[in-house]
Amino acid sequence: MKYEIIFDGGSIGNPGDAYGSYSIKRGRGSYRKPVRCDFGKATNNEAEYKALLEGIHGILDDVRNTDVLLKDVELIIRGDSKLVLNQVEGTWKAKNPRMRALRDQVRRLLALFGSVSYRHHDRSRSVDVLGH
Repeated sequence: MKYEIIFDGGSIGNPGDAYGSYSIKRGRGSYRKPVRCDFGKATNNEAEYKALLEGIHGILDDVRNTDVLLKDVELIIRGDSKLVLNQVEGTWKAKNPRMRALRDQVRRLLALFGSVSYRHHDRSRSVDVLGH
């Protein structure tokens, strides 16, 4: 079974009031209605990570309601944050302790899936799907 997640996060001020959203697509379907999240005070990058974490939890919940095993799920993660995608993938280091902790949380969850791939896209794609 194939799942895709598209995520985005930001903050008003840096750090400031942080928000994010994600949308999930299962199989050949279309992206579902975006889920909006408020994270309190955080940086832009922390909000990006937190939106991704919320999206992964959304997929985990979705898979639990099926007969599909997590090891049989092919997950594609799409976003406009090169920092998050490259740190999670391991191409870039996470030097900041807060970023490292968030990266490690994401990696622990992603280890549950059969395969994971990462796709960077332009900001306009995030806006088209998520509305911000």
